[in-house]
Amino acid sequence: MSEVLDILLAASFWAAALRIATPLVFGTLGELICERAGVLNLGIEGIFTAGAMAGWMWVYQGGDLWTGVVFAAGVGAAFGLLHALLTVPLGLSQHVTGIGVTLLATSLSYFTYRMVLPNASTPPRIEPFQPVALPGLSDLPWIGPVLFQQTPLTYLALAAVAVTAWVLYRTPLGLALRAVGENSAAAEAQGLDVVAIRLGAVMAGSALMAVGGAFLTMSAFNAFFFEMVAGRGWVCVALVVFASWRPGKALLGALLFGAFDAFQVRLQQLAGGAVPYQIFLMLPYLLSVLALIAMSRRAAVPKALMVPYRKGER
Repeated sequence: MSEVLDILLAASFWAAALRIATPLVFGTLGELICERAGVLNLGIEGIFTAGAMAGWMWVYQGGDLWTGVVFAAGVGAAFGLLHALLTVPLGLSQHVTGIGVTLLATSLSYFTYRMVLPNASTPPRIEPFQPVALPGLSDLPWIGPVLFQQTPLTYLALAAVAVTAWVLYRTPLGLALRAVGENSAAAEAQGLDVVAIRLGAVMAGSALMAVGGAFLTMSAFNAFFFEMVAGRGWVCVALVVFASWRPGKALLGALLFGAFDAFQVRLQQLAGGAVPYQIFLMLPYLLSVLALIAMSRRAAVPKALMVPYRKGER
């Protein structure tokens, strides 16, 4: 018991939890923005993969890291535009379209990788983002190693939470986006362009998802390999419900999952092979499902979520 407590109180544990949570923060914020506008984006898993491959490929071909992040975001926005065009003006099923986008983005990513590197037996490496210690802050006891010795993309994720919350609750754009997600007809009556707002929201949200994927290849690891996303996109969809569609709670949910994941790695070391490792791999997902069940009962779903918009209808 004392060993478990030592793990939970260690700064290194929470620093690892924040690193693991970073791509989930990007993905959850992206999905949250889409759903706040009334569009469910199940293309997130494929957009994660496309962002991971695009950012890594850009750097591998000689580009710099930050331009690679921008390129990954652009690729994500392009897939978001495809999803939005099919679901908003055309009113196609958001479930079916999202799964189709996931399959398309994942397949194109793998195809592109094989076309560029047909003979690669092991994933080529790049020089990823390195941890940046913020002067003065990184030396603070406990909190310094946790918060202020991370890579730039982790700092960007934390800033994205604050910016998203500010835009949603403190700006006319955020008010318009929330209005479209709650009652499209009323928003239209107020002179808002529902189609344009939903298109923009899905593109912006998808760009954030792709940056989450880019974090995997440009910060957490230094290579792209198949199946590296490992279901993180689906976790983000669940975290949006856990967060009740609020950015601050989305950060909390991502950190909770990151802590569960970091904890199971350390539990494996403590068990020393006495327990099958698959049990530990299952643990963060099981605990996340339990947390989701507990929180989802109080979640206030956007009323226009998955409701097709048809101009002029009441």
